[in-house]
Amino acid sequence: MSVLPELRYPTVTEQVSAARALTAERPGVCTLRQVGASRAGRPLHLLSVGRARRAVLVVAGAHANEPTGSCTLLAVARRVLEERRLRDGISWHFLLCADPDGASLHVTPAPRSLFDYHLGFFRPAGPEQPEWAPSLLPPDRLPPETRALTGVIDELRPYLQVTLHGTDLGGSWVQLTRDVPGLAEPFAKSAAELHIPVETGASDAAGWPASGPGVHVMPAPGIGPAYPSLPDDARHSTWFHAHRYGGLTAVVEVPMWASDLVDDPAPHPAPAAAIGRLARRLQRDALEVTRVLDDALPRLAGPDGPLLRAARWGLELVPGLASDLLHTPPADLTRAYVGSVDAFARRVPLRAAAMLLRVLRGTDDRAAKQLEELVATWSEAFAERFRARWVPLEHQVEHQSRTVVAAALHAREGAS
Repeated sequence: MSVLPELRYPTVTEQVSAARALTAERPGVCTLRQVGASRAGRPLHLLSVGRARRAVLVVAGAHANEPTGSCTLLAVARRVLEERRLRDGISWHFLLCADPDGASLHVTPAPRSLFDYHLGFFRPAGPEQPEWAPSLLPPDRLPPETRALTGVIDELRPYLQVTLHGTDLGGSWVQLTRDVPGLAEPFAKSAAELHIPVETGASDAAGWPASGPGVHVMPAPGIGPAYPSLPDDARHSTWFHAHRYGGLTAVVEVPMWASDLVDDPAPHPAPAAAIGRLARRLQRDALEVTRVLDDALPRLAGPDGPLLRAARWGLELVPGLASDLLHTPPADLTRAYVGSVDAFARRVPLRAAAMLLRVLRGTDDRAAKQLEELVATWSEAFAERFRARWVPLEHQVEHQSRTVVAAALHAREGAS
């Protein structure tokens, strides 16, 4: 596991300060305004560059544990300011952080290993995630962060929304709500130049058509999902809100640690059997965490907090997900897909254990020690199994930035 360089992921406060500095440098081109507030009252800021009617919206921070987007957003904003051609007939708008409450709880700005990353891990329960909430909640119960995001989309009517995501360990891929012809080539070229593997069989996009390696197009409504038990459906998320105005969304994923196991298109010799083993391991690991939780619950004081809610949410998904994996034929027969499912199945109990560890530390030392041992063991096994190598932060940002700009230019050609 490589050591992280001095570069680190910025806090939301640092993001806002950087955006203010840009507006001070170029007041005739940039504006910064508040477009909403979080459940805890934290402001949601939108940085705009240019005033053209045709708009690109870039969203960072929808998932608190995926911090690369906070750097990428600022890098793209600076590039747009420096390259006038990128503002030719286009205005750019940057939602600095879609979930500032979540960002305040994920506290690993410079992780030096997967274990270090998980010690400060936080990812909200599904209904509390700004982009996913519409797929899980009725309209009158949507969180204010979701309403702010959809309000910005309603105002700007972007021809392209780009939402910046990431993965702890794996490869890079793009999810599109509608195809962007020509995007696959610059995406693949950037990944190759920066030595970032392309996740050709991403479990997030299981069974979706691809317009090129790692560029997946979401199927139309009515096509059954690969994992029927999961309650969330991307087609009901904020990603499809731009379709009301003829736009589309690109979700750009980039890894913090890379693994070539998710970039192997060779056929797997026995994918169903392999995924069956992964499902049984998922059940076993989740049960281990659940036992610690059940034992510790009577000793916990006070109401459920976001960490505990998120841990429970993940554990509650396991039985249905394991059943899907055991009883549904693999959506892809490649080694890359089995590797991606393997990584996904490791994440669920590991993340639950990490968040429970933070809840119980200082409250229940015996349970916390059990969980810390699990988090350490599983993090190390994850890194070893996938031969993890750190992707330099500047490479994460450069690849994601290039893909954002390429998507904007190619989608503009398609829209015109």
